[in-house]
Amino acid sequence: MLYFTKNLKEYYHCSKTHQYMKSPYFYLTVLALLVASCGGSSSEAIYPEDLAGKKALLKEKQAALQELSKTVAQLESEIKTLEPDNQNNFAVVTTEKIRKSDFVKYTEVQGNIEADDLVAIASETGGRILELYIKEGQSVSKGKLVAKLDLEAIEKQKAELQKQLELANDLFERQKRLWEQKIGSEVQYLQAKNGKERLEKALESLDLQLSKSNVYAPASGVVEVLNLKAGEIAAPGAPIALLLNTSKVKIVADVPETLIRSIRQGEKVNVSIPALDWEKEVAITSIARTIDKNNRTLKVEAEVPNSNGMIKPNLLATMLIKEYTKKDAIVISIDLIQQEISGKDFVYIVHQEGENKVAKKVYVELGKTYRNNVVIEKGLAGNEELVLKGSKSLVENSPIQIASN
Repeated sequence: MLYFTKNLKEYYHCSKTHQYMKSPYFYLTVLALLVASCGGSSSEAIYPEDLAGKKALLKEKQAALQELSKTVAQLESEIKTLEPDNQNNFAVVTTEKIRKSDFVKYTEVQGNIEADDLVAIASETGGRILELYIKEGQSVSKGKLVAKLDLEAIEKQKAELQKQLELANDLFERQKRLWEQKIGSEVQYLQAKNGKERLEKALESLDLQLSKSNVYAPASGVVEVLNLKAGEIAAPGAPIALLLNTSKVKIVADVPETLIRSIRQGEKVNVSIPALDWEKEVAITSIARTIDKNNRTLKVEAEVPNSNGMIKPNLLATMLIKEYTKKDAIVISIDLIQQEISGKDFVYIVHQEGENKVAKKVYVELGKTYRNNVVIEKGLAGNEELVLKGSKSLVENSPIQIASN
């Protein structure tokens, strides 16, 4: 067998078929020849029947196997030395230089869009609605004519009062002339004067009521509810419709009590509305003073601008509350973290070993995580070159080749 190995070395160095030895078929041929040279053919082997013979044969085969393993290892080492440019021995990976950055962890809390600026459209006087110029869902501006009332009863009252006032004026003029002639009493004169003036004030009040036959919108907004229809009677002060002002809306969310130290009135929070693909940073405007004992939450509100009216009440929204912040942190993707059977977490970094680059295993201690990122508390200094793609197939000191971008 040693003779065969020696001849094989000479063949490798002297043969013109050097390129053939790079083929995987060559190694299979070599192994077959080695087995044949060490053990011979099965027809020539003598298989002992007794125990001592079996033990002797086992010892012989074990020695042959050990010698064969040494030969294979020697061949692999020599081939690796003679073929230093063979790239099949290197794992192709991608890397990235670690850079420190600020890490922020948010807690997502589901909320709801609300608008509490609800204004009633009402008439100051009662009457039948002749015309109604609005409908539910319609946007109206401040001062827009929304309804016209029939005030026929008031007009009749006015006509009756006008006749009474004519009589009161006549009586007053007569009593005045008599009083000037020192005829009659002063009380009669004053009673006539008071009756005339009282009727005049009543007519002024009726004129004011008649001027209220047109009902106008007190503010801009959207008609949320119509309480009355054309032809129905509107009572004084009773709402004809409810007007919702959506120029300013708010997100209302129930925040867990565990986050009570993370929220302050006036502090900025990120608000998003998935249905509109809308996101904005707004300030907290209100925090409840008590905690709901049923779900252990407190109500938090934040005003949301809505100048174009796109944000509708009852839309689902998300409030992102800043729970944790760390300056100049080492933050990497959690997908790069690997774990040993013992439970230790580690990553691979690039290490220069002579002229080659190898993968070095570094044990790390993990911190807070958020959205597939994790803070490395211990293990990395922040100036390493981290192995990204291809790290899962590496072992300690694996030769690596960095893929060009």
